[in-house]
Amino acid sequence: MSTDIAATLAAAAADAAKAVATLSTEQKNTVLQAFADKIRQATPIILTENRAEVAEAEANGTSAAMLDRLTLTADRIDAMASAIEQIIRLTDPVGQTRQIEQRPNGINIVKRRIPLGVICMIYEARPNVTADAGALCFKSGNAVILRCGREAIKTSLAIAAAMREALAEHRLPDAVISIVPDPDRNLLLSLLKQDQFIDLVIPRGGEGLIRFVTEHSRIPVIQHFKGVCHLFVDQSADLAMALNLLLNGKVQRPGVCNALEGLLVHQAIAADFLPMAARALAEHQVKVHACANSIRYFAGASPIAEAEFGQEYLAPEIAVRVVADLDAALAHIDRFGSQHTEVICTEDQANADRFIATVDTAVVMHNASSRFSDGGELGLGAEIGISTSKLHAYGPMGLEALTTEKYVVTGVGQVRQ
Repeated sequence: MSTDIAATLAAAAADAAKAVATLSTEQKNTVLQAFADKIRQATPIILTENRAEVAEAEANGTSAAMLDRLTLTADRIDAMASAIEQIIRLTDPVGQTRQIEQRPNGINIVKRRIPLGVICMIYEARPNVTADAGALCFKSGNAVILRCGREAIKTSLAIAAAMREALAEHRLPDAVISIVPDPDRNLLLSLLKQDQFIDLVIPRGGEGLIRFVTEHSRIPVIQHFKGVCHLFVDQSADLAMALNLLLNGKVQRPGVCNALEGLLVHQAIAADFLPMAARALAEHQVKVHACANSIRYFAGASPIAEAEFGQEYLAPEIAVRVVADLDAALAHIDRFGSQHTEVICTEDQANADRFIATVDTAVVMHNASSRFSDGGELGLGAEIGISTSKLHAYGPMGLEALTTEKYVVTGVGQVRQ
């Protein structure tokens, strides 16, 4: 039965993708505005469903980080609609061409950007992904199948219903945005076998979900593994700036993937910076896991063993390590980072350039907060996820990452000799 449901969903999405792929930018933007309007109008319904799911999650002992991702407010719903309106203002990548070459025989070669086709988006307690993914896939000319986790399924269905109402009013197939009504694991497994119809799978959630999808999918998968982000405070850093970067990266919203999970401090300035960091982190009730060379600066810190670095806390917790120099910081990140986002705070441009060139990560920051590692903050509008794999996208994925290119060759009757 699950195979039949999955095949029906996937086939309908593949047919719907043909309809959206041929829409003009103006037509797509008109529908996107309708998405935003319908979501705002549906705020009372969405909040009712969400409050019930949050209450159930709290009763089940769900972690604070997951509760934060699950919870919607009127302001967060309005922000979802505003993110869609930002997508309207973005350049449509579909149809863009770039010249490749005109061959000696006269044929002209260009590459034209086209939609991928059908995207399957798999996510957990993140109902905002329903709106973000639906809008991004639509603007980039794709159909999308949304598979939300059990914790947020009712909220996500309410958001999707609002968007599908807009599709109906504009005489577009409702399968342009499909949502899997049952979070059953067997149905997910069946979806991952629909390589005849689905072109790309994007899992967004815990590491366990992503590994499960990667191991069982017949369809290419864009991986978004954990966000173990570090701040390296270099010898020449402005310490006040470094403290601000630390607090913004760790405290502002600790349950998100671009929050800081590790602090690396050059040994030459550890005695000056770590007491400042200790006071500030204590004020914000951040639990510290400290190495042997830093633990004396923190009251109540827990000692951390070498093998315990690299954890994604998604909570008011951070690992702290004193390192000998830039090389040691890079070595630590190479071993314990997750290729998400890394930050250096330094006034030494040569060190900054070397860090930027060497560190293995999708997003690198120099004197800027890790919290800017976000599609909206980087000018992409809403993002569909942050890829920590290098093919075909790396880092926050916006519109262009949901398209590919095909060769278009024009001639006047040339034949190959």
